[in-house]
Amino acid sequence: MPLQERSTSALFLNMPEFFSLDQIELHAAWLTIGIFDGVHLGHRKLLTQLVDGAHAVHSPAVVLTFSPHPAVVLGGDKDFRSLSTASERLELLYSAGVDAVIQQTFNSAFAAQSAADFMHHASRRLGLQHLVIGHDTALGRGRQGDANRLSELGAELGYSVEVVPPLLLDGELISSSRIRQFLQEGTLPQANSMLGRWYSLSGTVVHGDGRGRHINVPTANIAYPQDKLVPARGIYATWAWVDGQRFPAATNIGTNPTFTPEKQVATLEAHLLDFHADLYGKQLRLEFVSCLRDEMKFSSVESLLAQIHADIILTRQVLQDTFASA
Repeated sequence: MPLQERSTSALFLNMPEFFSLDQIELHAAWLTIGIFDGVHLGHRKLLTQLVDGAHAVHSPAVVLTFSPHPAVVLGGDKDFRSLSTASERLELLYSAGVDAVIQQTFNSAFAAQSAADFMHHASRRLGLQHLVIGHDTALGRGRQGDANRLSELGAELGYSVEVVPPLLLDGELISSSRIRQFLQEGTLPQANSMLGRWYSLSGTVVHGDGRGRHINVPTANIAYPQDKLVPARGIYATWAWVDGQRFPAATNIGTNPTFTPEKQVATLEAHLLDFHADLYGKQLRLEFVSCLRDEMKFSSVESLLAQIHADIILTRQVLQDTFASA
């Protein structure tokens, strides 16, 4: 699985970002439109065709995506969890080589537009030359803007349409919804394979209950974005990025049932191997490489501690093997 190491988003801080078509004006642009949650391998295939085609004719490659996720606005799904935050998605899209990203604010008024109104607006603002879409793209009120309707509008407005077929992995369609399902089930290899990289979570290190330090296995408790999907509860071998450096880490997602069986909300905590500095207040990024085991309740602190040390040994071995095969 091809993986790109990224310690921070610093390289992408100066990339242009727009929140509406009204903020941008271009000529002869190539455009793709979609949510691009997670920017998985299927998305990458489409983005490659967009970027390569646009740059071959010296045109800008533009992505128009939406924030918040339409599932939250249209479906009222308040518990929806995304595969990438807005800033992570921006970084991933620019890493694919696009020239501009429009993170269009999505609300009920925007959703009520007809496909024709939207495409007329996009054509005027971008000087639209070519539209690259996925096989299941459907824009505008009532999802009326499918490939056929967008092609009809293209004939009227002077842009051509290219439909990119779906990408399959082991006979299965790669999709953001399928990746979410794999992560929620704890099926990490399939999720990572469809993403084309290790799934990650980032956040600020905050104070926890200090229990790990008392048993000489200190952990970094991470305040992760609440709208980001968290994998199934369990113990994971992860890479931890902090201050531009990467460290192996044994990571727990769970409620610590041995000590706090009444706890409902899972916490995210990582024990960084070979790391001894203060982490409080720092940004930490975890890349999930392998699930080692499910969360368990132990009969004693001693049995829990023995298992933690076994998890640390296995984490080191898994990550060494991963590094050697990369």
